Amino acid sequence: MTTNPSITSGAASPLAPDWLAVPADLNALHKPLWAGGVARNNSGELTIDGLAVSELQREFGTPLFVLSESDFRARARAFSDAFNDAFADICGGVDVYYAGKSFLCTAVVRWVEEEGLRLDTASGGELAVAARAGIPGADVALHGNNKSDAEIHRALDMKLGRIVIDSLAELDRVAKIADARGETAKVMLRLTPGVHAHTHEFIATAHEDQKFGLSMAGDSTEQAGLSAAEEAVAAASGYPGIELLGLHCHIGSQIFEPDGFALAAEKLLDFLAAMQAKYSIVLPELDLGGGYGIAYTPVDTPRPAAEIAQAMAAVVRSKCEQLGITAPRISIEPGRAIVGSTTFTLYEVGTLKTVRVDAPAAGTDVSGAPGEHSGKNVTYPRRYVSVDGGMSDNPRPVLYDADYSAILASRATAAAPQLSRVVGKHCESGDIVVRDVYLPEDVAAGDLLAVPGTGAYCWALSSNYNYLARPGVVAVRDGSARLIVRGETEEDLLNRDMGA
Repeated sequence: MTTNPSITSGAASPLAPDWLAVPADLNALHKPLWAGGVARNNSGELTIDGLAVSELQREFGTPLFVLSESDFRARARAFSDAFNDAFADICGGVDVYYAGKSFLCTAVVRWVEEEGLRLDTASGGELAVAARAGIPGADVALHGNNKSDAEIHRALDMKLGRIVIDSLAELDRVAKIADARGETAKVMLRLTPGVHAHTHEFIATAHEDQKFGLSMAGDSTEQAGLSAAEEAVAAASGYPGIELLGLHCHIGSQIFEPDGFALAAEKLLDFLAAMQAKYSIVLPELDLGGGYGIAYTPVDTPRPAAEIAQAMAAVVRSKCEQLGITAPRISIEPGRAIVGSTTFTLYEVGTLKTVRVDAPAAGTDVSGAPGEHSGKNVTYPRRYVSVDGGMSDNPRPVLYDADYSAILASRATAAAPQLSRVVGKHCESGDIVVRDVYLPEDVAAGDLLAVPGTGAYCWALSSNYNYLARPGVVAVRDGSARLIVRGETEEDLLNRDMGA
C-alpha cells in the first residue's frame, strides 16, 4: 500500500467526515460549544471565570467535570423567562421542570429551586436527592415505565406534585396504593403520539414500538375501539385515589427540528378536546416534554430558548382556538438544554500513536492539481490521542454514536492541525471520546485536553468499568471552584467488595 504524498499537515484528511472542517485557528473557541466565562488567558491556557485549567488539575486531578454555576443558572432563567413570556396570554405562563436524569446532585436541585424551576425525577434514587436538597414535593414529578411499590410510596410520602403514569397496569397499582393509604395521587398520563423524532433510535421515545407510554392508536387494549390512552382517561375518573391532572408526552432527545414538537402538541390537544367532549373530563394540564438539542460540534445549530418558546406557543394558541377549548396549563422538561453546555471534561494526555488507514486516493493535491495517486487506494494518517478517562466518564459515543469536539487546553499552539481520535484507557476498541477532531500536531503526553458539552448524561451514565473511579464534578462561580460531587477513590470501590 502506498502513502499519499499530496496530503500534508493542514490539509483536510480524506478520513474525516464531511461535516468536519479544518479549523482556521486551533486556539479559537467556538462559543456555542462552551459555557459563558470560558476563555483563554494571555498565555493561551483555557480558563473558566478566570481560573486556569492547570489550577483545577492541581487541586482536583483529572479526569474532571468542570461546570459553570453561573451558566447553569442563566440557562435555567432563559427557559423560564422565555416560556413564561410566550405563554402569558395563553395560559398565564409555563411550569418548567428541570429533567434531573441529565445531571443531578443536591447543589443542582437547589439552583433549580432558587431559579424558580421545578424538578423532574425518574427513580427513587433521584427522589432521594430531591429530598436531601429540601425542594418541596409539590414541585417534583416522578417518571418511569416500571416504578416499584417503594418508589410509589416514596412519591406519596413526599406529596409529589405529579406522578407520570406509563401504563394501564401502573395506573391501577398507583390507585390501589393511594387508596389503601387514604390519600390521593396526582397523576398525568404519558401518551405516545406516534411522532418520529429526528434523533438516534435509542433516544426517540414517542413512536409506538418502544417501552414508554400509553398508545393513542385505536384498538390497542381489551376494550374494542378504545386506545390505551383513552381507556386510561376513562379509568382514571373511576379511581377514588387518583386525581387526573392531564397529559404528558416526550418525543425524544437532542432534537433540533421544531416539526416534531408542533405535531405532538397538536395531537395531544386534539385528544384532550376529544376526551372533554366524550367524557366531560376537563384536563387542566399538558406537559410537552423536553429533548431540545445542544451544540456538540461546530455544525450543530441549537435554537435559543425564546425561539423554541414562541414556536410552541403559536401552535398551542392556534390549535386551542381551532378546537374552541380553554388552553391547559403547559409544562416542559428541559435537561440537556440547561446543563449540557455548562460543563467540559478536563483530561490529561498520555500515549499517542499514529496509524495508516486505507482509503480511496484524493483526486487532487493541496494545490488543486490532479493527485498522482488518483484512482488508487492509498493510506492516510490518523493519530490516536489517549487520555486518562474514557467510556467510564462518557459512554455516549459508544451508546449513541455521539460526536464531540476537543481542544488543547493547557497552552496555545502554532502547530498545524492533524486529524485525531481521542480515546480512553479502557480495554475496549470502542472506547472513543471524540471520534474525529483536528488537534495540533504538537500535542504531547502531559498536555490537557478539554471536551465541551459534557454536562448532560456523562456523569449520569458514568461507570466503574475496569475499576476506574468516577470523576468528581467541580462548580465554578465568580473565580472560585468547589466540589459538588466528590470524585471516587479506590477505597470507595473496595468498600463495596464484601470479600470471600
